[in-house]
Amino acid sequence: MPPIHDTPILGMTTRPPVTAPVEYGNSASFWVEYPSGLIDVTLSHHLLPGDHWQANGGTVTNGSEKTNGVHADPALGENQVDIPVDGGRTVRIDTSATAIVVIDMQNFFLHPDLRDHPTGLKCVDPLLNIVPPSRKKGIKVLWVNWGLTEHELKTIPPSLVRGFMKSGRGGFGGQLPGKFGRLLMRGEYNSELYGPLQEEYIKGEKAGTDVWIHKNRMSGLWGYQTALDLWLEENGIKTLFFAGVNADQCVLGTLVDAYFRGYNCITLEDAIATTSPEGGLENVLYNAGNGYGFVTDTSRVISALS
Repeated sequence: MPPIHDTPILGMTTRPPVTAPVEYGNSASFWVEYPSGLIDVTLSHHLLPGDHWQANGGTVTNGSEKTNGVHADPALGENQVDIPVDGGRTVRIDTSATAIVVIDMQNFFLHPDLRDHPTGLKCVDPLLNIVPPSRKKGIKVLWVNWGLTEHELKTIPPSLVRGFMKSGRGGFGGQLPGKFGRLLMRGEYNSELYGPLQEEYIKGEKAGTDVWIHKNRMSGLWGYQTALDLWLEENGIKTLFFAGVNADQCVLGTLVDAYFRGYNCITLEDAIATTSPEGGLENVLYNAGNGYGFVTDTSRVISALS
């Protein structure tokens, strides 16, 4: 006989649906999963001790509906949307408590004059497609980017400094060719969003739906009270869609830190990319859907929002 834990401890996309509603978490932070595959992360209501569900024509009280003796999931509430995700599940989100986190879609990482990143460039159109309908539904758009100050140049750890240098030269704050300016410093052209994404941000910034957030490490949530962490807390955000580059570096770092902090994490598969060898992206997607949260794509989200 195989060991009793021979299957992956996480492995959420391959698990069969639950046979009865299950609540995970605590009184302040919780999910409710239903046999239909619905996972409600909206914090709208708990399962109560008197609630019950039976596999054959049973019911769940506490706001659920019953039609001809067959259990139906709770009806959608205000600002709630059901998002299909991998593994045959559907995640119910509260759009007023949701943000899209777009990481490092900057000229330094994407501009053809500085780097060959074809898969990263393929993420541009999916982002341009998902951002406008997300804004209409009240979802905030956060553009989280490298943007260093002179002081921060003195506090970055040596391993990170070395990684951004080439043959021991250049690195953070170094002068790039042409109009690109100093590497990943605030206000420089190489630190702007690539091409039409910069224009899209400006449009959203003027409308009050988009926010630019600087970071100074791989993760936008490293350490204590980063700009991103504070903004999310102050604005009551609970659910995060993740997009950007590189998938297995800055996107993954921010995603994992968000998971550790208890955010509901949904990765947009067609809006993340990396320059790493084969396997880098696959590993991120595997763990994003099997442990850190859920995986979907922009087309499924757009369809749900409409």
